[in-house]
Amino acid sequence: MSGPSSAHKFGAHTRDHASTLVVASLSSAFGVVLLQATGIIATTVQSDVVGQSDSVRLALSLVTTVFTVIAFYVGAIVTANTFSTIVAGRVRQIALLRLIGAKAGTVRRAVATEGLLVGAAGALVGLAVGMLLSVAAVAVGIQQAWLPALEYHLLDPVVALPVAVVALVTWAAAWVGSRRVVTVSPMEATGAAVESSQQQGRRRTVRNVFAALLVLVGFALLALGVIVGLSFVGGLLIAFTGGLLSFTGIVLGAHLVMPPVLRMVGRLFGSGATSRLAAENAVRFPERSTRATIGLVIGVTLVVMFAVTMESYRSMVLDSFADSPEMAAVIDQSVTLTTSIFLGLVGFSAVIAAIGLVNNLSLSVLQRTRELGLLRALGFTGRQVRAMILAESAQMTIAAIGLGLVLGVFYGWAGAQSLLGSISGELMAPALPWPLLAATVMAGAVLTVLASLAPARRATTVSPMLALSVD
Repeated sequence: MSGPSSAHKFGAHTRDHASTLVVASLSSAFGVVLLQATGIIATTVQSDVVGQSDSVRLALSLVTTVFTVIAFYVGAIVTANTFSTIVAGRVRQIALLRLIGAKAGTVRRAVATEGLLVGAAGALVGLAVGMLLSVAAVAVGIQQAWLPALEYHLLDPVVALPVAVVALVTWAAAWVGSRRVVTVSPMEATGAAVESSQQQGRRRTVRNVFAALLVLVGFALLALGVIVGLSFVGGLLIAFTGGLLSFTGIVLGAHLVMPPVLRMVGRLFGSGATSRLAAENAVRFPERSTRATIGLVIGVTLVVMFAVTMESYRSMVLDSFADSPEMAAVIDQSVTLTTSIFLGLVGFSAVIAAIGLVNNLSLSVLQRTRELGLLRALGFTGRQVRAMILAESAQMTIAAIGLGLVLGVFYGWAGAQSLLGSISGELMAPALPWPLLAATVMAGAVLTVLASLAPARRATTVSPMLALSVD
C-alpha cells in the first residue's frame, strides 16, 4: 500500500466532522444573513433619504464586517480545536501510515483537504439556509408591514463571500489543528493515542513567554487607556489595543490558564470516586481540556463584555437625564433595542463555541474507550460512568463560563470607563446586567447536561471486554 493512498484513506473519516460541518454551516448562514440584512436596511433607507444611503450602507457594512469576523474567528478556533482532538485520537493510525512509508506532509495535506471539503459542504448548506431565512424574513416583514413593499435584491453575488471565507477558514483551521501530524514518529504505532501532559505544555518556553508578554503589555495598555479616558474619549483606542493584546495572550497561554481554573472548580464536586476521576481527567491533559473550553470562554467573554459596556452606558446616560423622565425613557428604550440586537449578533459566537465544547467532549470520551472499559472491568457501574462524565462536563462548563464572566466584566468595565470616563471625570463601578448573567449561568447548566448525554450513552453501551480489546 503506497503512502499517498494510505493518506487518502486516512482522510475518509467523515463521521468525525459532524460538528465541523455544523460550525461551518452556522458561520456561513450567519454571514449571509448579515449581508442580506445590510442590503435590506440600506434599500429601506434609500427609499426615504437618498442622500444618506451611501453613508448608511458604509456604516452597516462596517458593523456587518465586525460581527462576521467575530463569528468566523470563533468558528476557526472551534474548528482548529476539533481537528486537533481528531488528530490526537488518530496518533496510532498516523504512525502506522508513517511506518509503511507515508510522509508527514502527505498525511497533513490529507487532513487539511478533509477540512476544505467539510468546510465547503457546510458553507453551501449555510448559504441555502441563510437565503431561505432572508427570503422568509422579507416576505413576513412586508406582510406584517414592518418592511416597506420594495424590490429587495436578495440575489446579490456578494453573498458568495461568506461561502468562500468559511471554506478557506475551515481549511486553514484544519491545517493549524493538524500540526500534531508532523511530530508523530513511526515508533508511536506501537502505543496508544497520547495528549501533551501539563509538564510538556510548560516546556513550550517561546510560546509561554510570548503569551506572558502579550498579557503584561495588554494590561498595561488597558490601564493607560482607562487613565487617558478620564479626560479624553480617545482612551478607548488605547484600551481596545490593550484588550486585544491581553486577550490574545490569554488564549495563546490557555494551556497554562485553564488547568488551575479547572482544578479549583473540581474541588467543588467533593471527594467521591466519580468526582475525583472527573476532576483528574479534566486537568490530566491540559491541551485537551483547553481545546474543549477556550472557545466557550471567548464566546462568553464577548457577550458579557458588550452587555457590561452597554449597561454602563445606559446607567451613565440615565443619570445625566434624571431630571427629564420622558427623555430618559426614550433613551432607555433605544439602548435596550440596540443592546438586544447586538447581543444577538455577538451571542452567535457563544453558540458556535458551545457546539465545539460538546463535540470535543464527545471525541475525548470516544478516544478513552480503553480507559472507560478498564473502569467497568474494575467494578464501575454504568451509573457511575455517567455521573463521572456529567461531572467532567460540568467542571469544564463552569470553568469556561466562570472565567468568561470574570474576563467579560473586566473588559466591559475597561471599555466603558475609557469611553465614558471623561464625562464624569472619575472611576465608576461596572454596571452589571444581572438578567443576562443569570441567563448565562442557566445556559451553562443546560449545556452541561447536553454535552454529557451523547458521551455518557456511548461510554455505557460498550461492554468492558469489548472496550478493553480496542486497539
